[in-house]
Amino acid sequence: MTKLLNHPQVEPLLSDEHFSVDGTLIEAWASRKSFRAKDGSDGDGTNFHGQKRNETHASTTDPESRLYRKAAGREARLCFMGHVTMENRHGLAMAGIVTKADGTTERRASQAMLKAKRKAAGHRITAGADKAYGTKDQVEDLRAINVTPHVAQNNGPAKTGQRRRSAIDARTTRHASYGLSQTRRNMIECIFGWGSSTARCARPSIAAMPVSLRDSC
Repeated sequence: MTKLLNHPQVEPLLSDEHFSVDGTLIEAWASRKSFRAKDGSDGDGTNFHGQKRNETHASTTDPESRLYRKAAGREARLCFMGHVTMENRHGLAMAGIVTKADGTTERRASQAMLKAKRKAAGHRITAGADKAYGTKDQVEDLRAINVTPHVAQNNGPAKTGQRRRSAIDARTTRHASYGLSQTRRNMIECIFGWGSSTARCARPSIAAMPVSLRDSC
């Protein structure tokens, strides 16, 4: 990827100021029936009640995959998580890694990729993202590495019924660049769509992936 990004016909197209990050689930090449207790105690591999499933179970065909669902109400599947950093000028992918799936890996991966982009740019950059990246710790960590977090505000009601208070406030949202980042970040879905339909990234095995794409967070 580095060679391509440095190509004289590609480099002028790339922004070194404004980026977006996002993650997507990548279904593993393993069936749910292969997800069995590591100690062999379960009979059919489907009864997980009262257990921390990814600590007690593993797929017999793809042990590095994890049973995970990205949102409440959705079916949990054996999968990995793919992460992309996109530049906002033309919507071109600038970096990508694949990690094991868990609830914090999206934020860790984004920090690692954005830190590298900020270092290469040599100046402060912006990063658009959806509200899943809007935790207080994530926002503070990005600001600490000179990345301005243009993250979607999360002011909706919590499970308790109380309204959340977004870590992103008017100090950020009042700038025109924030609204532009929120518009441009949606282009990253085209990268995920291409990866699924054309690049055949729908059901890989992490062991077969290039080392450069595996978890480095």
